[in-house]
Amino acid sequence: MAVEELQSIIKRCQILGEQDFKEEDFGLFQLAGQRCIEEGHTDQLLEIIQNEKNKVIIKNMGWNLVGPVVRCLLCKDKEDSKRKVYFLIFDLLVKLCNPKELLLGLLELIEEPSGKQISQSILLLLQPLQTVIQKLHNKAYSIGLALSTLWNQLSLLPVPYSKEQIQMDDYGLCQCCKALIEFTKPFVEELIDNKENSLENEKLKDELLKFCFKSLKCPLLTAQFLEQSEEGGNDPFRYFASEIIGFLSAIGHPFPKMIFNHGRKKRTWNYLEFEEEEDKQLADSMASLAYLVFVQGIHIDQLPMVLSPLYLLQFNMGHIEVFLQRTEESVISKGLELLENSLLRIEDNSLLYQYLEIKSFLTVPQGLVKVMTLCPIETLRKKSLAMLQLYINKLDSQGKYTLFRCLLNTSNHSGVEAFIIQNIKNQIDMSLKRTRNNKWFTGPQLISLLDLVLFLPEGAETDLLQNSDRIMASLNLLRYLVIKDNENDNQTGLWTELGNIENNFLKPLHIGLNMSKAHYEAEIKNSQEAQKSKDLCSITVGGEEIPNMPPEMQLKVLHSALFTFDLIESVLARVEELIEIKTKSTSEENTGIK
Repeated sequence: MAVEELQSIIKRCQILGEQDFKEEDFGLFQLAGQRCIEEGHTDQLLEIIQNEKNKVIIKNMGWNLVGPVVRCLLCKDKEDSKRKVYFLIFDLLVKLCNPKELLLGLLELIEEPSGKQISQSILLLLQPLQTVIQKLHNKAYSIGLALSTLWNQLSLLPVPYSKEQIQMDDYGLCQCCKALIEFTKPFVEELIDNKENSLENEKLKDELLKFCFKSLKCPLLTAQFLEQSEEGGNDPFRYFASEIIGFLSAIGHPFPKMIFNHGRKKRTWNYLEFEEEEDKQLADSMASLAYLVFVQGIHIDQLPMVLSPLYLLQFNMGHIEVFLQRTEESVISKGLELLENSLLRIEDNSLLYQYLEIKSFLTVPQGLVKVMTLCPIETLRKKSLAMLQLYINKLDSQGKYTLFRCLLNTSNHSGVEAFIIQNIKNQIDMSLKRTRNNKWFTGPQLISLLDLVLFLPEGAETDLLQNSDRIMASLNLLRYLVIKDNENDNQTGLWTELGNIENNFLKPLHIGLNMSKAHYEAEIKNSQEAQKSKDLCSITVGGEEIPNMPPEMQLKVLHSALFTFDLIESVLARVEELIEIKTKSTSEENTGIK
């Protein structure tokens, strides 16, 4: 019945010119054709499409059948013989139908699926889509529309993370990336071969450029790369990245020019629209490009060999900042790798303090602190700590001094502050061992820095448990200074400032310890009483209320806090003992001299 209906519609349309086709004819043709497909009359439908007499009708109306045919092809339960006929019908429709209508129809079909069907749809439709676009005159617009649609769909797919996930490629992203390169290549080659500086060529160049930068952001920003020893030339993301960077060079935007011009007032491209695009979108893409070149070594041979390590570090710091602002494990990891790669090229103590006037040279170490303190992944926290130490090692003395002040003021984390204080101690130690003192870690400059270290933020009311790491590091630094610097020499300036240190640090610490120990001893007493009555109760530790827990667990927590206070108290007592011994010894020496 459906076949007869379709033949009847075609017979009526055969005597009409294509300009006389009515909207009603299109609707009837689509309904009858779709019914033929649903009822399985594919052989008869194929004959109708192949009939030369129906060529004009198929050209104008046939694109309406593409959707139903493609949906059948995407169904896995079709018999092989049926699928073969569907493919023949599809190929004929692509060959015969109006390319403008087909383009829009195919793009709608690409946009329809979700989940794993996204890749199946793209892999099926890329080749026909390429064929259709090749027939069109206004290619730049069509290519731009197609690439944008394809990228939007691919960006919905999860990026495989491990080697096993890449090999399994459950969602087909790796296959799609490879197929997308093959889809784009002919248009890039066409642009290379066509030497005319026409407006159409410039538009095509811009569309390809946008696609390259979108690809650098997704999937390449988050994609993991196999170890080169493991990949055996089969890493799909390395292949994709290499081809995308190759496209940039082929269309007249070699990546050295792109990455070194990024962020400057003079743009690399000419179109205002693309300048706006850059300001909003391209920071992630440029960071991804820098990682691919400098860490993965893709096309690195195109870089000028004369670039100094300091220049490359300055260039990469902005990109590292972008990586560290993200939250994805793979992206943070890339930022840390790029930082390590850039720093290892530089000698220790050679990074001048003036570089800290560049915003990214301060925001990157602050970003490392955020990863160290907030990231839930231990390996990244440890790596960030190692990178912060490496960064400190590269700075000159004034740079170290400036960074220490900055991080002490901004980190708001006891453990990080303890790490910085330990570094300050190391710098003082090196300075005292030199024949010529380092002015930044002795005398007045050091005293100014110690003002940030040897004090309690809220005086005696400071939460000592929460700040225990910082307090212990501060006491250890003070103990070191008392032992190493004699009062008569006073190289560090400690003895001049001892009165202020006692008033601002040691005395408030004594009072705070007494208050804290009294509080926790009272909590232990309450907990022991609760243990006798078998009740659950809550306690306050470090300024925060701990939820109800068994009394045995409470006692462990409380005794641990008391142990911390005892430890602080013992170091404090030792420091005060050393100060007394040193001052008494100096007084006796001075008396003997007189």
